Amino acid sequence: MTRFVWSEEFELGIDIIDHQHQRIVEYINQIYDISAADLDAATGENTAEIKQVLASLVDYTVSHFAFEEALMEEADYPELSEHQLVHRQFTGLIENLKARCEQGEEVSQKLAAVLQQWLIQHIMTEDKGYAELVKQQLLGIEPEQHRHWVAEAVSRYFQ
Repeated sequence: MTRFVWSEEFELGIDIIDHQHQRIVEYINQIYDISAADLDAATGENTAEIKQVLASLVDYTVSHFAFEEALMEEADYPELSEHQLVHRQFTGLIENLKARCEQGEEVSQKLAAVLQQWLIQHIMTEDKGYAELVKQQLLGIEPEQHRHWVAEAVSRYFQ
C-alpha cells in the first residue's frame, strides 16, 4: 500500500476546509504506516494502534462534517440535506469498520483504501459542489462580516 499524497487538485480554495481534509489524509497515512510496519498480528500490537487511530479519525471526521454542514447552512447551500446524507453514510461505514476492528478483524488495509477512495471522490464531487457558493457568500462579498462566525464555529466544533 502506498501513502496518500495530498495534491492541489483536491483543494477547494477554502483554507479551513482544505486543512481539515489534509488532517484526514494524515489519519489515513497513519493507517498505511501501521499496516506497513508488518507487526505480528498475533500480539495485537497493530490492532491497538489501528483502534487508536480509528477513534481519533471518527472523532475528527464527525467534527469536520458538523463544521462543514454549518458552513453550508450559513451560505444557504440548497443541497445541504443531500450532503448531510452522504456524511451520515460515510460515518456509518467508518463505524462499521471500527466495530469489525474491535472484534479482532484485520481491517487496516481495507480501511485505508476505502478512506482514500471515498475522500478523493467526496472532495472532487460533493465538496466542490458547495465550494463556489461558500466562497462567494462567506468569503467573497464581505469576508470581514463572516470572520467572527468562522472563528466561533471552529472553536465550537474543534475544541
